[in-house]
Amino acid sequence: MAKAQATASPRFGDALGHGMSDKRIEILRGIGRTGSISQAARDVGVSYKAAWQAVATLTNLAGVPLIASAVGGAGGGGATLTSHGTQLLELAQTLEVARRAVQTHAEAAGGSVAGAGTAVARLAIRTSMRNQLPATVEAIESTGRLVRVRLALGGSHRIAARITQESAELLGLAEGMQAIALCKATAVRVERASAERRVGGNQLIGVVAGVARGDDGDEISVALEGGLQLVGFAPSGTALRGRQRVLAMVDESAVVVALPG
Repeated sequence: MAKAQATASPRFGDALGHGMSDKRIEILRGIGRTGSISQAARDVGVSYKAAWQAVATLTNLAGVPLIASAVGGAGGGGATLTSHGTQLLELAQTLEVARRAVQTHAEAAGGSVAGAGTAVARLAIRTSMRNQLPATVEAIESTGRLVRVRLALGGSHRIAARITQESAELLGLAEGMQAIALCKATAVRVERASAERRVGGNQLIGVVAGVARGDDGDEISVALEGGLQLVGFAPSGTALRGRQRVLAMVDESAVVVALPG
């Protein structure tokens, strides 16, 4: 006789990886309050599609069902929270209280150092992406189903990201918000800087701060204006060396926008 399939263990830690500034948890809370995905979407100010995406993302991360379909419901699209969904919201509330306490303590300990709490929130991000650049949302441009987010990195540097409309809604992006621009080192192409201006994509000028040679490409650390550093790769044999002026390029679709918790 076949053994019964083991019940999946919730991965609440993964689901709570999204900062509280992200609207996903807020949408789940709205579903619990109203019994309706569409009403929760209206309350939070996102589209129904974005709300569904939020639930799907949280469910994938948690590894267990968070909502169950229900007949009817306020505004249609009836749904109720599962016991796991309720647990996740309780943990989210506990985490938010703890996060605020840590930020308050950090700001008090930092004295006159502005933004200590924000710095702590940035350190909470766990990702394999080595390039994590503090930024400010400078402009948000809708282009059909995609949104182009222009980010100021400090000094004269700018970087842009292309994300979906739903992702922009769920993050609640607005001009002036503090954000973090993320991209993989393997997505950054580094070459000698020249007077010739390339067309399209993000282009950041800096100087070589470090080189690690490799048969499959040279890993280049690029020092940018304002003390930021970007890691990318150049083809083997380019002979780039320290303090040489270089151009770092990354496609807008390879840049991820994150918000501090």
